[in-house]
Amino acid sequence: MPRLCGLKIQAITPYSLAWSHQRSLVEARIANPDLPDVLLLLEHPPVYTLGTGSDIKFIKFNLDKTDKEVYRIERGGEVTYHCPGQLVGYPILNLRYYRQDLHWYLRQLEEVILQTIAIYGLSGERIAGLTGVWVEGYKIAAIGIKVSHWITYHGFAINVCPDLSGFAEIIPCGIANKPVGSLRQFLPNISLMQVQQDLSRVFASVFGVELFSLDKD
Repeated sequence: MPRLCGLKIQAITPYSLAWSHQRSLVEARIANPDLPDVLLLLEHPPVYTLGTGSDIKFIKFNLDKTDKEVYRIERGGEVTYHCPGQLVGYPILNLRYYRQDLHWYLRQLEEVILQTIAIYGLSGERIAGLTGVWVEGYKIAAIGIKVSHWITYHGFAINVCPDLSGFAEIIPCGIANKPVGSLRQFLPNISLMQVQQDLSRVFASVFGVELFSLDKD
């Protein structure tokens, strides 16, 4: 039988609340590995996040004098930006039931995004040595993860129809020579809700899980 995975689609959620929710889900599954997995899909208000080893040289504003919301978190990767119109996914998976291989897991997340955008006729690509998904040279999806006791958290962000201006304040993911883009550049009428639904189905297929809906908190 396929492994069960709860799907929770949330409205725009403050970063601090989503971060706390992820950590509580991870702690519960470390204590009880038999709990089902969870996929959180949501949007954030404008916020910048830095991975554990992120270099602040990739931030163009003064961290000591800004009113921007900024968090340094435990995921890998450099600085990135979240805002409404960007679909953020946080899979809480016990990799002991899949494959205990972080490179495999990253490639699986990329595969979910590649197959999702292919539904809309877009041909995405990977770039050797980097993590994420590009369309016609524009980075449309970023990935940054953390794993504790083989339980995953943090995840991916797909630029569906966001205001990209916030990315101008940073060098996204520390990559200066590759622009950030959105699906709306290629599909002006794309809907974030439709991408949520299609991505959920693709995620279930790629990871071989059976999704069930979780009630809202």
